[in-house]
Amino acid sequence: MARIAQVDFEAPSLQVARALIGVTVLVDGVGGRIVETEAYDSDDPASHSHGGPRPRTLSMFGPPGHAYVYRSYGIHWCLNFVCRETGHGAGVLIRAIEPTAGLDAMRERRGLQDPLLLCSGPGRLAQALGITRELDGAPLDRAPFTLQPAEGRLKVVSGLRIGITKAADRPWRFGLAGSRYVSRPFS
Repeated sequence: MARIAQVDFEAPSLQVARALIGVTVLVDGVGGRIVETEAYDSDDPASHSHGGPRPRTLSMFGPPGHAYVYRSYGIHWCLNFVCRETGHGAGVLIRAIEPTAGLDAMRERRGLQDPLLLCSGPGRLAQALGITRELDGAPLDRAPFTLQPAEGRLKVVSGLRIGITKAADRPWRFGLAGSRYVSRPFS
C-alpha cells in the first residue's frame, strides 16, 4: 500500500490533493508545509494523463507515491505526486509550500529574500527545492524526499484550478485557509 505521511496515495486524486494540505515535503532537507495543491485525473482533459501514456508522462501511470516531474511552458519544472491505482494516470500538482527548512538554499536558488515568493507557485517551488527531471519517477518514501504528516486539524478550502483552459471550471484546487503562501488567494 502506498501510504506515506498518513496520506493514502492509492486514493483518488481529489482525496489526495486535500489530504496533502499541511504535510511537510522536504527534498534533501529543503522544503516546508504544503499549502496549495491541484488534482488531476485521467478523465480530466486538463491532465497530462488524459488520452493515455506517452513517453513524457509514463511516471504518472506508474505506482502511486512517486514523483511526476515535467517542464511547464519549456521553462519551469513542476512537481506532482502520483496517486491512485497503477496504470490509471492521476496526480496532484504541488502548487505552493510555506518554506520552513533550508531557507538559505531556497533563497540562493531563487535569487531573492522574500519568503512569501520563494515557493508560491509550482515553478517557483520546484526551483527553490532543486526539482529537476532527474526526480521524475522517484519514490516519495525515500531520499531525497521526506514527507512528514500534517499536525493538528487544518481548515482546507477549495477553488478553481489556475493556468489551464480545459476543465477550468472544476474546483480541484485546495489550500490551507488563510495561508499567505498560496500562489493566488482563494475567493
